[in-house]
Amino acid sequence: MDILEIEIKAYCDDHDAVVEKAVILGARHGGAIRERDLYFNHPARDFRKTDEALRLRQVDRDVVLTYKGPKLGTGTKTRREVEVAVDGFEKTLEILKLLGFLPSGTVEKERDIYRLGDIEICVDRVEGVGNFVELELKGTDRERVEKELFSLAGELGLSRFETKSYLELKYLGPGK
Repeated sequence: MDILEIEIKAYCDDHDAVVEKAVILGARHGGAIRERDLYFNHPARDFRKTDEALRLRQVDRDVVLTYKGPKLGTGTKTRREVEVAVDGFEKTLEILKLLGFLPSGTVEKERDIYRLGDIEICVDRVEGVGNFVELELKGTDRERVEKELFSLAGELGLSRFETKSYLELKYLGPGK
């Protein structure tokens, strides 16, 4: 069985309060980063229709190319995810364009990362979209992991959830 990326995303008006609760529960700060994500559409099929994503992400000098399969279920953002580190944002972008992939949108965010056991807590400030907290855990037992993530969200005071990606929120808006 494939390892799944199981994540929930919640709107957050008070990052400090969430971080304080997370630290009380034992979360450790893993660093602050700035991410630049460039998404692509396939030359022969529309990823919006197939609910897939191809993303080129840059964090400092690190660059990762990620394929995300269609979402599984409706309450979370659970997907098959395949990632590979690549050497250079611009060269990878050039290759993708030469193959016919079309850039479809950019998302930039500041992210503070915390770890609570195996759960990654991401405190995000997304340009043009807003403030969020993502809780993520990789696994194969989707139901168990979802229950664990929603339980933690409740302990952190998070209650307004969003299943759209930041790309969808930026270009389509909530509820569209």
